[in-house]
Amino acid sequence: MFATEFPPLSHIVNWPGFGGTEGQWYEFNKIVLVYVFAILMISVFFFVASRKKALVPTGTQNLAEIAVDFIEEGIVMDTMGEPGKKYSPFLLSLFLFVWFTNIFGIIPVIQMPASARIALPLFLALLAYFVYHVSGMIEHGPIKYFKHALVPPGVPAALLLLVVPIEFISKFLVQPFSHTVRLFANMLAGHILLVTFGVLTAALIGTGVLTTVVGLLPLVALIFFTLFEVLVAFLQAYVFTLLTGVYINAAISHEH
Repeated sequence: MFATEFPPLSHIVNWPGFGGTEGQWYEFNKIVLVYVFAILMISVFFFVASRKKALVPTGTQNLAEIAVDFIEEGIVMDTMGEPGKKYSPFLLSLFLFVWFTNIFGIIPVIQMPASARIALPLFLALLAYFVYHVSGMIEHGPIKYFKHALVPPGVPAALLLLVVPIEFISKFLVQPFSHTVRLFANMLAGHILLVTFGVLTAALIGTGVLTTVVGLLPLVALIFFTLFEVLVAFLQAYVFTLLTGVYINAAISHEH
């Protein structure tokens, strides 16, 4: 027989502050530490990559150019075309920051994706929300932008009383919420999955011959899902950035 106890959800996603800051408005905990690490790693990466600008890139410069090309060719050109290249720095920064905060979910000792706390996805979604709406207003002018955003082309005047509120709720209320939840829910689910198999493995292995043999099953699953989370971390960063590009394009386009 063996006994195991799964930690409550609050224990999985909440971390005490360091240095007596717990409960304070300036609390510095593991989640904030991940933010700092992510920013430092991105800054150091591009600093090192830009030190020697070789005609034939190698090493870090080559990786940096691959990242830039990936964003420009895989997101900007696909969603906005040539006019969208001015948004490449923003989208590149967004992608790398989300990816770095995601990947910490499998880093030993840390083992916590910062995007599994809703504060970060919400902040990034609101940042994107601000960028694409302001970009649309700059492109069209405030009044024309709201007409552009709320009145689909070809809609009969008789249906506008129904269509305009639906478009407003969709684009100005639901859109940032769905943008937030898509990243948050996927990363939280993955984190809970890893914790579940980790707890099962720790509870079974070493408590007896039979339970140790059985415990190899959740151990294999833990290794598999840890590797799978590497892919999930990348995909979620890509999808979050891609949707931002789609929203910017919808705001600045002149199709209407």
